[in-house]
Amino acid sequence: MRTRWVIALLLAIPLADTLLLLPVAGAIGFVPTVLLVVLTGLVGMLLVRAEGRHTLRKLQRKAATGEVPTDELLDGGLLIAAGAFLLTPGIVTDAVGFALALPVTRYPIREVVKRYVVRPYLDRQTGGFVSGNVWIGGFPSGDDDVVNLDPEEYGRPGDDNS
Repeated sequence: MRTRWVIALLLAIPLADTLLLLPVAGAIGFVPTVLLVVLTGLVGMLLVRAEGRHTLRKLQRKAATGEVPTDELLDGGLLIAAGAFLLTPGIVTDAVGFALALPVTRYPIREVVKRYVVRPYLDRQTGGFVSGNVWIGGFPSGDDDVVNLDPEEYGRPGDDNS
């Protein structure tokens, strides 16, 4: 189900770019529209490069002090996505790319990604240890995993201590 939404979104972005570029080209002309798309791509890549260097320095600082650089790693992933969006020609992709590249908008996006993507994934992988949903009162009562043995069957197979 989720894959359908991702595919639909990936198809909707170029469609939205095309539907927005046509009126812009009609209003300001073809050559200025192409120059606008190229200029936003170049400025965006310079921004991503500068933010990437800053994020890399923060990551190295945290790693040197022994801290876990989780926010910096997420920022690095968001900056990679920003670079991909900014290299794709179009106004919508440039807007998404700038939103991912600018720290003012990237930090809230990072928190949303942590809450709705990273934590649920880690909870599934660790059985709830990330969010604290762990069993503290013994094992859960699942009848499928229960094996009832008589006291004389407690030994290992092939163990003849009797």
